[in-house]
Amino acid sequence: MEKIKIFTDSASDITFEAEKELDIAMMNFNIAMGDASYTSRIDFDNDQFYKLMAEYDGIPLTSQITAYEFQEMYEKYYKEGYTDLIGILINSEGSATYGNSLMAYNMFIEEHPEAKDKFRVYSIDARSYTGAYGYAVVEAGKMVKEGKSAEEIVAFAKEWIEHCVVYFVPYTLKYAAKSGRIPSAAAFVGDKLGIKPAMRIYDHVISTAFSIRGEKRVVKKIAEKTVSEMKKGTPYLIVYGDDAHLRDQMKEAMTVLTGYEPAGAYQIGAAIAANAGPTVVGVIFQEN
Repeated sequence: MEKIKIFTDSASDITFEAEKELDIAMMNFNIAMGDASYTSRIDFDNDQFYKLMAEYDGIPLTSQITAYEFQEMYEKYYKEGYTDLIGILINSEGSATYGNSLMAYNMFIEEHPEAKDKFRVYSIDARSYTGAYGYAVVEAGKMVKEGKSAEEIVAFAKEWIEHCVVYFVPYTLKYAAKSGRIPSAAAFVGDKLGIKPAMRIYDHVISTAFSIRGEKRVVKKIAEKTVSEMKKGTPYLIVYGDDAHLRDQMKEAMTVLTGYEPAGAYQIGAAIAANAGPTVVGVIFQEN
């Protein structure tokens, strides 16, 4: 009989409540701010991290989750009698974390050859960030409680990820420029002219999809673009940062255009805010 555990990393931005209620194993990114080092979700919650960002002149730096950390986790759950571990992890093009999870399993099997056919680890490359795979993690956790098989859960997660798109706007461009997500010159000009780049994340790639002049038009433009591309009737999620008013505005705009409410809202945590800035708003959806 299968005994299944879902695991993810803290860039999935699932809530603490979901982590606990669904018994998700969480791998937390480390964040460096000058000489200070922190562990996301352990040393601060989102609001506390936003406050730290406001007090820090530089750009927070994130570090990958190591193969050693994954191997330790595999050892723990193998000893506890789990047969299947299903991991949904941050975009492999943006972090070595996913690759480290694969390396760790090979190392684990070398040390425990007897486990090869009775302890399986499915590492899934999310190809994206934040709730784009956080939603798949939460739904996978629910499927475990419903008694679904590992095969069914993996198939669901891969299908969601394959068709998942994110549109979002960072309101402060300095973080995205420093992290390389937006060229520095373009970010500088955008800030000067009041132009906000609408970013698109799909299949590993972050690109500038279109530009929006003026903050007041951001929510409307993102909602309209999303609805023009999303598969009718499918779940969608709101992504936001330190401004709950933007979350509520996006929820209202999307509900009006689709006729139904979002399946949830994901507030970006330290690993994402360090690269996008604290103030963002967007929508996560399945493409048509």
